[in-house]
Amino acid sequence: MARTFDELVAMQRAADQAHTRVEELRDQYGAPAHTPWTELQTDTYETAWRAWRDLARDVQTAVTEYAKEQGTARGEAEEDVKKAAR
Repeated sequence: MARTFDELVAMQRAADQAHTRVEELRDQYGAPAHTPWTELQTDTYETAWRAWRDLARDVQTAVTEYAKEQGTARGEAEEDVKKAAR
C-alpha cells in the first residue's frame, strides 16, 4: 500500500506515543522483578507493549515500502520520518 510521507510521520508519532506509554507504565509500576505486579498491571502493560510493538512494526514496513517506491535508501527515509515526527 502506497503511503505519503505525511502518513508515515503520523504513523511514527503514534508509535512514539505508544512507546512513551510503555515507559510511563514501567516507571509507574516499577521493575516486575523487584515489585510484583498485579494481574491488572500486567495486562495493562502487556497491552501497551503489544500496541507499541505492532505500531513500530507497521511503520517500519511502511518506511521500507516508501523508500523502495521513492528510490531512496531505507535508512535515509527512516531518518527523515523520525526527524519530521519529532
